[in-house]
Formats: sequence, C-alpha cells, structure tokens
Amino acid sequence: MIQVRKSEDRGHANHGWLDSHHTFSFADYHDPAHVQFSVLRVINEDRVAPGSGFPTHGHRDMEIVSYVLEGALEHKDSLGTGSVIRPGDVQRMSAGTGVRHSEYNASKSELVHFLQIWILPKTNGITPGYEQMHFAPADLTGRLRLIASPDGHDGSVTIHQDALLYATKLDSDTSVTHSLAPGRRAYIHVARGAVELNGTSLVAGDGARIEQEESLQLSNGQAAEVLVFDLP
Repeated sequence: MIQVRKSEDRGHANHGWLDSHHTFSFADYHDPAHVQFSVLRVINEDRVAPGSGFPTHGHRDMEIVSYVLEGALEHKDSLGTGSVIRPGDVQRMSAGTGVRHSEYNASKSELVHFLQIWILPKTNGITPGYEQMHFAPADLTGRLRLIASPDGHDGSVTIHQDALLYATKLDSDTSVTHSLAPGRRAYIHVARGAVELNGTSLVAGDGARIEQEESLQLSNGQAAEVLVFDLP
C-alpha cells in the first residue's frame, strides 16, 4: 500500500527569514493524521535567508539529521562542535540527555535550502553525540546510497534507531529498486525533481508512506534527488 502525501498538503510557515514546509506536525502546525510515521517524526524543508538562522536552542532524546540541498549551513553546539554543512554533507546530532545548538545560513548573499529530519531514538537518555560525513555526487547517482544506519556501515552516519536512510540521484536513464523485509515500512521524500515510485508520479516536496510492499522501484527521474527511509 502506497499513500502519497502531496507537497502542497504539507504544513507551511513563512517567517520572512525562514520559509518552512512540514511533512509532519511541527511547532504551530498540527495535523492528527500526520504526526509521525513509524519512528520518523519530522521532515522539515527549510529555506533560510542570507545571514539569518536559528539561534541557540535545546533538544533532548532525538536523532537529528541535516541534509543540505543548496548553500551552506553553519552549525555550533554545546558539545564544542562547529562546522559548515554543504551539499553532499550529512550531519547527525544525537540529542540524548540534552544538547544546545544554533544553525545559521553561512552566507550573507545566498539562500540555504536544507532538510531537517528527526528520528525517535530506540533508547532515551543516551550521551549526546555528533557526526558528519560527505557523499560525492557520484556516490548517489543511479544508486541507493546508505547515508544513515544503526551501525554506521558502508560509511554512513550512525543513528540510535533501527532505521536506514538512503539517498539517490536519478535521471530518465536510471532506476533503483529497494526490497523491504517482512514487517518493514518505508517513507519516500522527493527532495527535488520528479520521479515515479512503482509507477506513481511524485514531484519535489511529495512524500509517500509505504506499508505491506515487498519492493520499491524509483524510475523515470527528472533531475530527481530522493530520500528513502527503511523503517521498523
């Protein structure tokens, strides 16, 4: 069963400096039909104006993954970590017992466009942690590249949950297939472009809940960049 969540049906908040679309309930946007899916709690598509950003704030007991599509995102946290995240970078912050951080557009002239993803941890109260990995375009093109996993295998960042996150870039000449183990679910998010999921057309911002399916095929991509979540 595939249930499509159209881009225009997401929650939306425009604060001037921040233009944000919410796949699931977040902040002032609440939709009881879209609070979370399995352990996937947040997919926010954020566009932050030059020189602006999120001042220091706190998180607890959440696995937070940032995936930059355009521009540069500057991160600082109470763990002593400071970095600038650019396209191809995947950042994981485990909030655990508590962490404070800030996120700002590192540019004074260019927009930063990124996805912020929250995954519920398997265990609360862990020691906070941070990790960042880079994946070149060739790593994602025409294949499903594992970018986050419970054990960090294949060079992925480590998340404290039984979830797998893949990324791919597809054009019309390539397709990828992902098999789901019995009892597993999946969520698809189209970051940009357009693609077909098992014959169903999806465009940028669209998502899809997948249950009771044995395999997923992404094909006929038009400059598509897609995230695939394999979930318990």
